[in-house]
Amino acid sequence: MNDEKKEKRPHKRWKRVLKWGVAVILVALLVWFEIAYWTSSNDCGYTTTPSNPMKAFINCDYGLAHLKLENIEKPVPNDDQILVRVRAASVNPYDWHFIEGTPKIIRLMGVGLRKPKDTRVGVDFAGTVEAVGKNVTQFKPGDDVFGGRGGAFAEYVCRRAEGAVALKPANITFEQAASVNIAGITALQGLRDKGKVQPGQKVLINGASGGVGTFAVQIAKSYGADVTGVCSTRNVDLVKSLGADHVIDYTKEDFTKSAERYDVMLDNVGNHSLSECRGVLTPNGKYVLIGGGGANEQGLLGGLGKALWAMVFSKFVNQQMGMMMADANGKDLTVLADMMQTGKLKPVIDRTYKLDQVPDAIRYLEEGHARGKVIIAVE
Repeated sequence: MNDEKKEKRPHKRWKRVLKWGVAVILVALLVWFEIAYWTSSNDCGYTTTPSNPMKAFINCDYGLAHLKLENIEKPVPNDDQILVRVRAASVNPYDWHFIEGTPKIIRLMGVGLRKPKDTRVGVDFAGTVEAVGKNVTQFKPGDDVFGGRGGAFAEYVCRRAEGAVALKPANITFEQAASVNIAGITALQGLRDKGKVQPGQKVLINGASGGVGTFAVQIAKSYGADVTGVCSTRNVDLVKSLGADHVIDYTKEDFTKSAERYDVMLDNVGNHSLSECRGVLTPNGKYVLIGGGGANEQGLLGGLGKALWAMVFSKFVNQQMGMMMADANGKDLTVLADMMQTGKLKPVIDRTYKLDQVPDAIRYLEEGHARGKVIIAVE
């Protein structure tokens, strides 16, 4: 009997050690979170009067109410950068995700727990090169360019010449060029790299009248696909004009109830379950989820929850199902520029706002009914 008690004692001791270990880890995580939360701030004072001012939007705290147009120091390009006078910018869901700090999980992913670490907002731009660094050979002052760079809601941006920037085709406006970076690259990479679209394949684009959708319809057609676009009644004619072979009005018909099967589905809306989307795919079809959910679908994970579930779901079915995250780069911007130059691709613009109306533009985009892109004209 005594021997049995002795054998049990080590086991009890290990249980106590384990409990204490878990408790210590939880306390350590709590302390880390509190420290990270209260030190997660930014240098949003901007109290010094700039010697060479420019206007730019600054976001000192999460929430659209904190977005302000301020005079800040005009940037100076380093040896590998170009300085661009911004002529136009465009608004993306990407922007309001970071302005609002939603879904909440992104605050744990380096953008700032309590306040945004990066106070500059906007990404897509088009404009004219004003100056170049000494190592830059592919651009020169006077070149009209378009691309992506954090802080694009401003009069000037500096960006590395080797990054996401390309020469603007002469046959498109600055406003059209500014619409391309995030939406155009997402559509291109979603169809070409994730969907691997081939001539003759059937492609379904859910949300065909939005920013990514209007690019996706045209790109899929340029690949020789049979394209079906899903949109509301008021956008049917628009989607047809972009080249869609078939258009489904979701207010009258549920595409998941159709007997039609598709080789690729590009989902810009995420308003159907994964099992419903899988049901409209061919046995080896591909489902590509775009975006992080609408403004009313955020919370902790937002659209990322569905993306994570798609990764798991894909392990148990023949179809490939996953989320698309665009990789902005100069090479793909040049591909899109060539398509615009030859007339295969034309950006669709819904509304244009002035620089001081950026908050209004973002509010409009958050409503979720924009046709194509929302543009900021920088005078």
